[in-house]
Amino acid sequence: MVPFPLTLTMALDGAEEDLLEQDYPSTLDSVDTAEGEILSAAARAGFDEDEQHRIGMAVRECMVNAVVHGNRYNRNKRVHVAVTKSNDRFSIRITDQGEGFELQEVPDPLHENNLLRHSGRGLFLMGAFMDDLKVRKLDPSGTEVTLVKNVAAHE
Repeated sequence: MVPFPLTLTMALDGAEEDLLEQDYPSTLDSVDTAEGEILSAAARAGFDEDEQHRIGMAVRECMVNAVVHGNRYNRNKRVHVAVTKSNDRFSIRITDQGEGFELQEVPDPLHENNLLRHSGRGLFLMGAFMDDLKVRKLDPSGTEVTLVKNVAAHE
Protein backbone atom coordinates (compact mmCIF):
# COMPACT_ATOMS: atom_id res chain seq x y z
CA MET A 1 0.00 0.00 0.00
CA VAL A 2 1.28 3.43 -0.89
CA PRO A 3 0.07 5.60 1.97
CA PHE A 4 -1.82 8.76 1.20
CA PRO A 5 0.09 11.57 2.92
CA LEU A 6 -1.25 13.03 6.14
CA THR A 7 -3.13 16.23 5.51
CA LEU A 8 -2.35 18.91 8.07
CA THR A 9 -3.92 22.34 7.91
CA MET A 10 -4.40 25.12 10.43
CA ALA A 11 -7.79 25.80 11.96
CA LEU A 12 -8.76 29.45 11.82
CA ASP A 13 -11.60 30.95 13.87
CA GLY A 14 -13.22 27.61 14.75
CA ALA A 15 -12.88 26.13 11.27
CA GLU A 16 -12.21 22.44 10.89
CA GLU A 17 -8.65 21.21 10.84
CA ASP A 18 -7.95 18.20 8.63
CA LEU A 19 -5.76 15.78 10.57
CA LEU A 20 -5.82 12.71 8.34
CA GLU A 21 -7.28 11.57 5.03
CA GLN A 22 -6.31 8.10 3.89
CA ASP A 23 -7.55 5.14 1.84
CA TYR A 24 -6.78 1.64 3.14
CA PRO A 25 -7.05 -1.76 1.45
CA SER A 26 -9.66 -4.19 2.78
CA THR A 27 -7.29 -6.23 4.95
CA LEU A 28 -7.04 -6.82 8.68
CA ASP A 29 -3.53 -5.30 8.59
CA SER A 30 -5.22 -2.05 7.58
CA VAL A 31 -7.21 -2.11 10.83
CA ASP A 32 -3.99 -1.83 12.85
CA THR A 33 -2.52 0.79 10.53
CA ALA A 34 -5.63 2.97 10.59
CA GLU A 35 -5.97 2.68 14.35
CA GLY A 36 -2.35 3.76 14.83
CA GLU A 37 -2.65 6.74 12.51
CA ILE A 38 -5.94 7.87 14.05
CA LEU A 39 -4.50 7.53 17.56
CA SER A 40 -1.57 9.73 16.51
CA ALA A 41 -4.08 12.33 15.34
CA ALA A 42 -5.99 12.01 18.64
CA ALA A 43 -2.76 12.58 20.60
CA ARG A 44 -1.99 15.67 18.49
CA ALA A 45 -5.54 16.87 19.19
CA GLY A 46 -4.79 16.72 22.92
CA PHE A 47 -6.67 13.63 24.10
CA ASP A 48 -5.22 11.88 27.13
CA GLU A 49 -4.28 8.21 27.18
CA ASP A 50 -7.67 7.04 28.48
CA GLU A 51 -9.58 8.90 25.77
CA GLN A 52 -7.13 7.67 23.14
CA HIS A 53 -7.85 4.11 24.30
CA ARG A 54 -11.62 4.67 23.91
CA ILE A 55 -11.13 6.22 20.48
CA GLY A 56 -8.88 3.32 19.46
CA MET A 57 -11.45 0.72 20.52
CA ALA A 58 -14.20 2.45 18.53
CA VAL A 59 -11.96 2.83 15.47
CA ARG A 60 -10.91 -0.82 15.64
CA GLU A 61 -14.55 -1.98 15.76
CA CYS A 62 -15.49 0.32 12.89
CA MET A 63 -12.53 -0.66 10.69
CA VAL A 64 -13.17 -4.39 11.25
CA ASN A 65 -16.82 -3.86 10.28
CA ALA A 66 -15.78 -1.97 7.14
CA VAL A 67 -13.23 -4.60 6.06
CA VAL A 68 -15.13 -7.76 7.07
CA HIS A 69 -18.83 -6.93 6.75
CA GLY A 70 -18.75 -3.99 4.35
CA ASN A 71 -16.06 -4.77 1.81
CA ARG A 72 -15.93 -8.52 2.61
CA TYR A 73 -12.13 -8.57 2.38
CA ASN A 74 -12.36 -7.57 -1.31
CA ARG A 75 -8.90 -6.17 -2.11
CA ASN A 76 -10.39 -4.15 -4.96
CA LYS A 77 -12.45 -2.16 -2.45
CA ARG A 78 -11.02 0.49 -0.15
CA VAL A 79 -11.88 1.90 3.25
CA HIS A 80 -11.67 5.68 3.34
CA VAL A 81 -10.82 7.45 6.61
CA ALA A 82 -11.06 11.18 7.24
CA VAL A 83 -10.24 12.76 10.61
CA THR A 84 -11.04 16.38 11.41
CA LYS A 85 -10.92 18.55 14.50
CA SER A 86 -12.77 21.76 15.27
CA ASN A 87 -12.84 23.73 18.51
CA ASP A 88 -15.39 21.36 20.00
CA ARG A 89 -15.35 18.11 17.98
CA PHE A 90 -12.88 15.42 16.95
CA SER A 91 -14.58 13.55 14.09
CA ILE A 92 -13.59 10.29 12.41
CA ARG A 93 -15.44 9.34 9.22
CA ILE A 94 -14.92 5.77 8.01
CA THR A 95 -16.48 4.78 4.67
CA ASP A 96 -16.54 1.37 3.03
CA GLN A 97 -17.57 0.35 -0.49
CA GLY A 98 -19.85 -2.52 0.50
CA GLU A 99 -23.56 -3.09 0.01
CA GLY A 100 -24.50 -0.85 2.93
CA PHE A 101 -27.05 -1.47 5.65
CA GLU A 102 -29.76 0.27 7.60
CA LEU A 103 -28.99 0.83 11.29
CA GLN A 104 -32.53 -0.09 12.38
CA GLU A 105 -32.06 -3.56 10.82
CA VAL A 106 -29.12 -4.44 13.09
CA PRO A 107 -30.21 -6.78 15.92
CA ASP A 108 -30.04 -5.38 19.46
CA PRO A 109 -26.94 -7.02 21.03
CA LEU A 110 -28.51 -6.72 24.49
CA HIS A 111 -31.64 -8.68 23.57
CA GLU A 112 -31.67 -12.07 25.31
CA ASN A 113 -31.63 -13.91 21.95
CA ASN A 114 -28.40 -12.14 20.94
CA LEU A 115 -26.38 -12.23 24.17
CA LEU A 116 -24.41 -15.36 23.24
CA ARG A 117 -23.77 -14.42 19.60
CA HIS A 118 -20.11 -14.01 18.64
CA SER A 119 -20.75 -10.86 16.63
CA GLY A 120 -23.11 -7.93 16.58
CA ARG A 121 -21.70 -5.73 19.33
CA GLY A 122 -19.47 -3.43 17.27
CA LEU A 123 -21.94 -0.59 16.77
CA PHE A 124 -23.00 -0.81 20.42
CA LEU A 125 -19.37 -0.54 21.57
CA MET A 126 -18.64 2.34 19.19
CA GLY A 127 -21.56 4.24 20.68
CA ALA A 128 -20.36 3.48 24.21
CA PHE A 129 -16.79 4.68 23.56
CA MET A 130 -17.66 7.83 21.61
CA ASP A 131 -19.83 10.87 22.33
CA ASP A 132 -21.75 10.58 19.06
CA LEU A 133 -22.19 7.91 16.39
CA LYS A 134 -23.87 8.34 13.02
CA VAL A 135 -24.36 5.60 10.43
CA ARG A 136 -25.41 6.46 6.90
CA LYS A 137 -26.10 4.08 4.02
CA LEU A 138 -24.66 5.57 0.85
CA ASP A 139 -26.19 5.52 -2.61
CA PRO A 140 -25.51 3.46 -4.70
CA SER A 141 -23.45 1.46 -2.18
CA GLY A 142 -21.35 1.70 0.93
CA THR A 143 -21.69 2.77 4.52
CA GLU A 144 -20.32 5.89 6.19
CA VAL A 145 -19.82 5.81 9.95
CA THR A 146 -19.00 9.04 11.79
CA LEU A 147 -17.49 8.76 15.26
CA VAL A 148 -17.28 11.95 17.34
CA LYS A 149 -15.50 12.88 20.57
CA ASN A 150 -16.38 16.23 22.05
CA VAL A 151 -13.12 18.13 22.55
CA ALA A 152 -14.23 20.57 25.24
CA ALA A 153 -15.48 17.75 27.48
CA HIS A 154 -12.07 16.01 27.42
CA GLU A 155 -9.54 18.84 27.52
